Amino acid sequence: MTVNKRKKNTRYRGSKTHGCGSMKKRRGSGNKGGTGMAGSGKRAQSKKPLILKLYGNDYFGKHGFKRTMTEHFRAVNIIFLEEKFDELVASGKIKNEKGMFEIDLSSVNADKLLGSGKPSRKYRIKAKMVSAGAAEKIKAAGGEVVAEENSEEKEE
Repeated sequence: MTVNKRKKNTRYRGSKTHGCGSMKKRRGSGNKGGTGMAGSGKRAQSKKPLILKLYGNDYFGKHGFKRTMTEHFRAVNIIFLEEKFDELVASGKIKNEKGMFEIDLSSVNADKLLGSGKPSRKYRIKAKMVSAGAAEKIKAAGGEVVAEENSEEKEE
Protein backbone atom coordinates (compact mmCIF):
# COMPACT_ATOMS: atom_id res chain seq x y z
CA MET A 1 0.00 0.00 0.00
CA THR A 2 1.35 3.46 -0.95
CA VAL A 3 1.82 6.16 1.63
CA ASN A 4 0.94 9.75 0.86
CA LYS A 5 4.01 11.67 1.88
CA ARG A 6 3.85 15.43 2.37
CA LYS A 7 6.21 17.62 0.38
CA LYS A 8 9.35 18.67 2.15
CA ASN A 9 8.74 22.38 1.69
CA THR A 10 5.38 22.21 3.48
CA ARG A 11 7.16 20.90 6.53
CA TYR A 12 9.36 24.00 6.51
CA ARG A 13 6.42 26.44 6.61
CA GLY A 14 6.81 28.80 9.54
CA SER A 15 10.54 28.23 9.74
CA LYS A 16 12.49 31.31 8.71
CA THR A 17 15.43 29.51 7.17
CA HIS A 18 13.75 26.31 5.88
CA GLY A 19 16.32 24.15 7.59
CA CYS A 20 19.35 25.76 5.99
CA GLY A 21 20.93 27.71 8.79
CA SER A 22 21.99 31.25 7.92
CA MET A 23 20.29 32.99 5.00
CA LYS A 24 23.64 33.54 3.33
CA LYS A 25 24.40 29.87 3.06
CA ARG A 26 21.58 29.03 0.68
CA ARG A 27 22.08 31.72 -1.91
CA GLY A 28 23.71 29.33 -4.32
CA SER A 29 26.03 31.71 -6.12
CA GLY A 30 29.26 30.68 -4.50
CA ASN A 31 31.28 33.58 -3.19
CA LYS A 32 29.63 36.07 -5.51
CA GLY A 33 27.02 36.78 -2.88
CA GLY A 34 23.76 36.61 -4.80
CA THR A 35 22.36 37.19 -8.25
CA GLY A 36 22.42 40.14 -10.60
CA MET A 37 24.50 43.05 -9.37
CA ALA A 38 24.73 41.69 -5.81
CA GLY A 39 28.26 41.37 -4.51
CA SER A 40 29.72 42.99 -7.61
CA GLY A 41 31.85 45.39 -5.64
CA LYS A 42 29.57 48.35 -5.48
CA ARG A 43 30.39 48.69 -1.82
CA ALA A 44 33.63 46.72 -1.65
CA GLN A 45 36.36 49.13 -2.68
CA SER A 46 38.82 46.30 -3.25
CA LYS A 47 36.81 44.84 -6.15
CA LYS A 48 36.18 48.09 -7.99
CA PRO A 49 39.49 48.31 -9.89
CA LEU A 50 39.04 44.77 -11.20
CA ILE A 51 35.45 45.44 -12.33
CA LEU A 52 36.41 48.73 -13.99
CA LYS A 53 39.23 46.96 -15.82
CA LEU A 54 36.98 44.13 -17.02
CA TYR A 55 33.80 46.05 -17.83
CA GLY A 56 34.79 49.72 -18.13
CA ASN A 57 33.35 52.83 -16.55
CA ASP A 58 29.79 52.11 -17.70
CA TYR A 59 29.36 49.24 -15.24
CA PHE A 60 28.43 51.48 -12.32
CA GLY A 61 25.69 54.08 -12.26
CA LYS A 62 22.24 54.48 -13.73
CA HIS A 63 21.40 53.51 -17.28
CA GLY A 64 18.20 53.36 -19.25
CA PHE A 65 15.54 55.60 -20.62
CA LYS A 66 15.54 59.36 -20.41
CA ARG A 67 12.29 61.24 -20.71
CA THR A 68 12.77 63.86 -23.38
CA MET A 69 9.15 64.51 -24.29
CA THR A 70 8.22 66.34 -21.09
CA GLU A 71 6.23 69.50 -21.67
CA HIS A 72 6.64 72.38 -19.28
CA PHE A 73 4.21 75.24 -19.11
CA ARG A 74 3.23 77.85 -16.58
CA ALA A 75 -0.40 77.80 -15.45
CA VAL A 76 -2.61 80.43 -13.83
CA ASN A 77 -5.97 79.95 -12.13
CA ILE A 78 -9.02 82.18 -12.48
CA ILE A 79 -8.69 83.06 -8.80
CA PHE A 80 -5.28 84.59 -9.56
CA LEU A 81 -6.89 87.05 -11.98
CA GLU A 82 -9.52 87.96 -9.39
CA GLU A 83 -7.04 88.47 -6.54
CA LYS A 84 -4.49 90.44 -8.56
CA PHE A 85 -7.06 92.35 -10.64
CA ASP A 86 -6.24 95.85 -9.34
CA GLU A 87 -2.48 95.32 -9.76
CA LEU A 88 -2.91 94.00 -13.30
CA VAL A 89 -5.15 96.92 -14.31
CA ALA A 90 -2.69 99.43 -12.81
CA SER A 91 0.23 97.85 -14.69
CA GLY A 92 -1.76 97.85 -17.96
CA LYS A 93 -1.90 94.10 -18.39
CA ILE A 94 -5.71 94.10 -18.16
CA LYS A 95 -7.51 96.56 -20.45
CA ASN A 96 -11.18 97.51 -20.26
CA GLU A 97 -12.74 97.51 -23.73
CA LYS A 98 -16.51 97.80 -24.23
CA GLY A 99 -17.39 96.37 -20.82
CA MET A 100 -15.02 93.41 -21.16
CA PHE A 101 -11.66 93.09 -19.48
CA GLU A 102 -9.05 91.88 -21.97
CA ILE A 103 -5.96 90.06 -20.83
CA ASP A 104 -3.22 88.20 -22.67
CA LEU A 105 -1.86 85.53 -20.33
CA SER A 106 1.60 85.76 -21.90
CA SER A 107 1.86 89.24 -20.33
CA VAL A 108 1.68 87.60 -16.85
CA ASN A 109 4.14 84.87 -17.85
CA ALA A 110 1.53 82.12 -18.15
CA ASP A 111 0.71 79.63 -20.89
CA LYS A 112 -2.43 77.96 -19.55
CA LEU A 113 -5.58 79.03 -17.73
CA LEU A 114 -6.95 76.65 -15.11
CA GLY A 115 -10.44 76.67 -13.63
CA SER A 116 -9.91 77.15 -9.90
CA GLY A 117 -11.96 80.10 -8.65
CA LYS A 118 -15.02 82.04 -9.86
CA PRO A 119 -14.85 84.95 -12.29
CA SER A 120 -16.80 87.98 -11.06
CA ARG A 121 -16.24 90.05 -14.21
CA LYS A 122 -16.51 89.54 -17.96
CA TYR A 123 -13.09 88.56 -19.29
CA ARG A 124 -11.77 88.13 -22.80
CA ILE A 125 -8.75 85.91 -22.21
CA LYS A 126 -6.11 85.11 -24.78
CA ALA A 127 -4.00 82.07 -23.89
CA LYS A 128 -2.06 79.25 -25.49
CA MET A 129 -4.04 76.60 -23.58
CA VAL A 130 -7.23 76.69 -21.55
CA SER A 131 -8.71 73.88 -19.49
CA ALA A 132 -12.29 72.88 -20.24
CA GLY A 133 -13.49 73.91 -16.77
CA ALA A 134 -11.91 77.35 -17.01
CA ALA A 135 -13.43 78.01 -20.44
CA GLU A 136 -16.85 76.96 -19.16
CA LYS A 137 -16.65 79.29 -16.14
CA ILE A 138 -15.49 82.29 -18.18
CA LYS A 139 -18.28 81.76 -20.74
CA ALA A 140 -20.87 81.34 -17.95
CA ALA A 141 -19.81 84.72 -16.53
CA GLY A 142 -20.43 86.34 -19.95
CA GLY A 143 -16.83 86.40 -21.13
CA GLU A 144 -14.99 84.65 -23.91
CA VAL A 145 -11.81 82.67 -24.33
CA VAL A 146 -9.45 82.95 -27.28
CA ALA A 147 -7.12 79.97 -27.16
CA GLU A 148 -4.50 78.91 -29.66
CA GLU A 149 -4.84 75.27 -28.63
CA ASN A 150 -7.68 73.92 -26.50
CA SER A 151 -6.10 70.54 -25.83
CA GLU A 152 -8.77 69.47 -23.33
CA GLU A 153 -11.76 70.83 -25.27
CA LYS A 154 -11.11 69.00 -28.52
CA GLU A 155 -13.87 66.59 -29.39
CA GLU A 156 -12.72 63.21 -30.57
